[in-house]
Amino acid sequence: MHVLLIHQGFATPNEPGGTRHFELARGAVEQGHRFTVIASDLGYFSGRRASRAQRINDGEIVSGIQVRRTYTHPTLHGGFAGQLVSFISFALSSFIEALRVPKIDLVMATSPPIFQAVSAWLASSLRRRPLLLEIRDLWPEFIVDMGKLRNPLVILLARWLERFLYARADHIVVNSPAYVDYLIAKGVAPGKITFLPNGVDPTTFDPSLSGNGLRKSLNIKGKFVVVYAGVMGPANNLDVVLEAAADLHGDKRIVFLLVGDGKARNQLQSQADAQRLENVLFVGAYPKGRMRDFLAVGDACVATLQNIPMFRMTYPNKVFDYMAAGRPVLLAIDGVIREVVEAAGAGLFVAPGDAKSLAEAVRYLADHPHESAAMSRRGRAYVEKHFNRADQSRQFADVLETVAARG
Repeated sequence: MHVLLIHQGFATPNEPGGTRHFELARGAVEQGHRFTVIASDLGYFSGRRASRAQRINDGEIVSGIQVRRTYTHPTLHGGFAGQLVSFISFALSSFIEALRVPKIDLVMATSPPIFQAVSAWLASSLRRRPLLLEIRDLWPEFIVDMGKLRNPLVILLARWLERFLYARADHIVVNSPAYVDYLIAKGVAPGKITFLPNGVDPTTFDPSLSGNGLRKSLNIKGKFVVVYAGVMGPANNLDVVLEAAADLHGDKRIVFLLVGDGKARNQLQSQADAQRLENVLFVGAYPKGRMRDFLAVGDACVATLQNIPMFRMTYPNKVFDYMAAGRPVLLAIDGVIREVVEAAGAGLFVAPGDAKSLAEAVRYLADHPHESAAMSRRGRAYVEKHFNRADQSRQFADVLETVAARG
């Protein structure tokens, strides 16, 4: 079976970003299938154009996955209007490229951004192949909740497009249990939905690593290090991390290490410099394959999102990485991911946006190393059992085969 995936932000372990789709595709390839991915020629973290060498490497079959990169307008980090232009440009170029991929059996779309799902629907319709739609975040509800989209007519059209795609998809995959109820409330039949959560390949992380070499090079040896790893955007609410760092500035044991990039990074870094927060380090974005080293540096890892209703429905990838790395989670996100962390006994929950409570939780873990170590062990064991990418890959391959058979 040959699967075509259209995904603007697709990332391999050699790039920054989440590798859910790479790992799921690799698992399907190991079971005898083929995967072609149409991705953006712009880095989703950096907004920089892919190099010639990267294009040549992607064009080759890597782990049985071929990546075809298509043109994207370079305004990905240029505000909401710039993002729209970038998303639409990729939707157009990816649709044209999708018509050139030979002998496909199934088209897969992933949203957001929702415009690439429109491209996938058009390609599947013209080529008369089934459409598998994956919902990773609820669009447009997230951007409405965040206040980015206010025009009533545009919101009405966006919600119409959302329902249109749900109706046209042959099957829908969601990565959060809360999305199942959301889709059913939108009129989607329960039998048309498969819950395939975010997860992690535990073999890519080693809880026994100390990170001492990297600690030495960063001049933080002997410190209690709190790591944030991921996108630095408005949704991630990293201002609360800086506020907690300011609260803890007098405690010379504690350092915050921020790994990643995004359109909020420059503003955050300027804010930290203005406040002279010497206990905050920004190190930029690194390939996913390097995350084991950076998480090994951490004594704890933090995950934050804005305090809006829709974010209570998400399963952030980074939380599963933190648990697989055997690091206690400082979770400033309420909802379904809180249920996971508390069921595992893998960390501490603090109210989203509450910098003082976050600072107190950091201080508590620094003062209680034995309890912190127990959280680490429990988190690792929990993701190995319940959120293991190897198990998810087999389930994903089953979904692909079932949907393709209908074609």
